[in-house]
This record gives sequence, structure tokens and C-alpha cells, in this order.
Amino acid sequence: MSRIGNKPITVPDGVEVKIDGHHITVKGPKGTLEREIHKNISLEMDGNTIKVIRKNDEAQNKSLHGLTRTLINNMLIGVKDEFTRELQINGVGYRVSKQGKDLNLVLGYSHPVIFEAPEGITFDVPNPNTIIVKGIDKELVGQTAAVIRTKRPPEVYRGKGIKYAEEVIRRKEGKTGK
Repeated sequence: MSRIGNKPITVPDGVEVKIDGHHITVKGPKGTLEREIHKNISLEMDGNTIKVIRKNDEAQNKSLHGLTRTLINNMLIGVKDEFTRELQINGVGYRVSKQGKDLNLVLGYSHPVIFEAPEGITFDVPNPNTIIVKGIDKELVGQTAAVIRTKRPPEVYRGKGIKYAEEVIRRKEGKTGK
């Protein structure tokens, strides 16, 4: 029995939800998100609460139950308050600057890396070593941050590269000599 799936979702003030069969549209002050729901999951709207219901107790439906509830809850949170993900750049000469909507990353390569912002994502660069990825879609924010991190992942000997702000890099010792 899914404990998460059985919890009702409360719609916050200022957010409008429209359920049309297996399609849900969430509109809020920050923007609009849409999602198709699996055919074995149904949604019931009662006042300002949404209830996620599964058809039967098959294994796939049980796993989709909690997932669907979490995805809808993330949509509601995203249109009310934006999701953010912070990245830090470590290394001598490594830095980032903003060019319009895009990022200009200097990461020790022979050329600067230009990263274009996907639709619905904005970047904030408070200092040359920090990138803040913002957006209303939690999946897209996380995916964009992961793609930026792949441009120069952190290495374990000196800790150079792009890492998440909360990430801890386990350092290795390196050569010790004879």
C-alpha cells in the first residue's frame, strides 16, 4: 500500500488546476505546466484537494500511484515557487559569466564552452564561481544542472571541476614517491 500515493494534495492559493481525463494542467504565478497521467491512474478534485486513485493493486499500478502523486505535487510547488539548483566551479582560472540567457564557461579547455539555456530555464551567476539554475519544472532544472556538471566533472585529486553545492568530493592522496 502506497503511503505517499494515499496522501491528498492540497492546492495552494493562487494556483489553478484543470483535470481533463488523464491530462492535468497547473497554472500559477510563475507559469504553466502540463502532464499526461498513466491510464491506470485517475485523479479526483474535491474543492482545493486532489486525490490520486489507482485502478487495482498490481505492482506497476502501486509504483505509479506514489510517483504520480509526487509529480503532481512538484508541479504545484514549481508554479508557486521556482525550483533551484546551485553549482560551484573549483579550479584555477575556471569561471563562468552570463551572455544574455546563455552561460560562458571557462573550464581549462582551449576554448570557452557556451551553454544555451533550454526553454523554461534561467541562470543566475552571483559570482564567477557559482551558477544557480532556476525553473518551474523540477525534472528540467535537475537535468540542466546535470548536463552543465558533465562539461567538467569534479576530479578526485585536486577537486577541480563543476560540482553541486551540497556535493562532497572524496579526495584521493595521489603519488607519494619512493
